[in-house]
Amino acid sequence: MTHARDDDRSARRLVEVTLDHDTIGPGNRDIEHERSVAIYDLLEDNLFAPLGHEGGPYCLRLLLVNDRLVFDVRQRDGAPVVAHYLSLTPFRRIVKDYFLMCESYHTAIRTASPSQIEAIDVGRRGLHNEGSELLTERLKDKIEIDFDTARRLFTLISVLHWKG
Repeated sequence: MTHARDDDRSARRLVEVTLDHDTIGPGNRDIEHERSVAIYDLLEDNLFAPLGHEGGPYCLRLLLVNDRLVFDVRQRDGAPVVAHYLSLTPFRRIVKDYFLMCESYHTAIRTASPSQIEAIDVGRRGLHNEGSELLTERLKDKIEIDFDTARRLFTLISVLHWKG
């Protein structure tokens, strides 16, 4: 037996995420792997509902246009729902700091004490949370997402910046 709430939740989600390789460009093997993992995690569990639209589940195509990340949202059959343009400028500092913390974390794993590793990891998670909160704020009048979905989307945005 299916509950109405379960049906509502299944309609308010992403079932496909693609990257526009013409504007985002393919990465090296490591970058492509990280992008695939980020998309897999996002699709596993998410809440994603364009405000004012009742027809999910949704497909999301991400592309870059004039230094803006475009959220091209469509229905499963390809029918357009909405396209939101999101400036990446507010994310630059957080993404840069996040990468520095990730590098520090991976270096620390080899040489640092467990307490040092934990301290770096707390900082890394804090930056990830900050990026997720910024994303939620930037999308609040456009797309309903929960915190876990914002975290997974921020991971994907971060990976899009990664040069390998």
